[in-house]
Parts: sequence; structure tokens; C-alpha cells
Amino acid sequence: MRLTSAAQRPLKAGQSVGGHLLDPMLAAFYSRSGSARFADNAYLLRVNDDENQLEEKNHWWRESWQKSLGLTVCVFGGEANLAYYFATVPGLADAQGCQPVVEVDTYELDGPVVMPLASNVDRFFDLYARYLEALVAHEDYAERGSAALGFPWKVPHLVARDDRLVQLIEEGRFDFPQAGHDARTWAHQVSEARRRIM
Repeated sequence: MRLTSAAQRPLKAGQSVGGHLLDPMLAAFYSRSGSARFADNAYLLRVNDDENQLEEKNHWWRESWQKSLGLTVCVFGGEANLAYYFATVPGLADAQGCQPVVEVDTYELDGPVVMPLASNVDRFFDLYARYLEALVAHEDYAERGSAALGFPWKVPHLVARDDRLVQLIEEGRFDFPQAGHDARTWAHQVSEARRRIM
């Protein structure tokens, strides 16, 4: 993981970003670092004294995708060179203000697909670390790189370790109006993987 220096006046929990409240765990990250790259596969947007990509990306997102998504999210990162974005869901914040993390796939012709990944930002970091460990241990990694184990489709068993996320899925909290077949298939895979773990 590569980190950059934090801003002298970092973002704070509860601060408005792109029109919604910043998740407290994201605020804690940005109090210590200005951005991150994970094994060149994923990134967190840069926030420092010269630039606030978090604010810029979320304004762009609201104008470009919010209406078709039908859901308010706070985009904070994504997959490098791809139109897969990581975002928190402010409307599903818990009592401490911590927001679940989803991946938004904007490649689909019928509109973006939202896939739940973690019950909070800390669990997302843990998930991605476990994914990278599984990826480099994969027999095809040396030849195929990150294509050897696609994130998150090929690791529902890792996502299913997050008890709170599985509970939210099974309560129907991610059954957004625009959720299509792919999103429902993903939620089912995570629930099934959880049952196999137990």
C-alpha cells in the first residue's frame, strides 16, 4: 500500500462532502493520509492542501450518475483504470454514523449495479487486504495478475465473513429500486457463502 501525506487541515467526521455527511472512518483515514494505492489495483481519492478529489468526484457523480443510480452514495475510491467505484451509503449509517461500503459498477447498459461489500470502511479495508492475500496466493497470479481472481465476484466467501453486512443484505437493506439481476445474484452469493461458513 502506498500512502501520501494528509492535509494540514484534514476532513472531519460529519463534514459535508458532495452534499452528504462524511463517514467517520473515512474521516479518520484522511486525518492520517491524503490518499492510498493498494497493489496498483485500487485507490482512495486524494485529499490534500492542493486538491480535494473527494469533493470533486462526488459533485461529478451527483451530476452524472445520481439520478440513474437512484441512491445517494459517497464515492471515495475505485479500481484503477476501470469504472468500478467504492462508495459509502449515508442512508444506511449505523448509530455511530458508520456507513456500509458498496461497489458501483457503471459499465452496465441498464444502469449502475450496486454490490454490497462491507458493513463499514474498516471492514472494507480488511476485506481488500484479505482479497490481495488470496490473489497473490492464486496459482494463476504470476501469469494473469489481478485477472486471476476478480474482485469482488470471485470472493463472496471473504465478503460473507462480515456478519453485520450479511444481516443488512438479508434484511433487504440493499434492495434498492434500481437493483437489477446482477446485484440480486451477488447478494444471494454472499448469503449462500455465509451459510457455508457457519
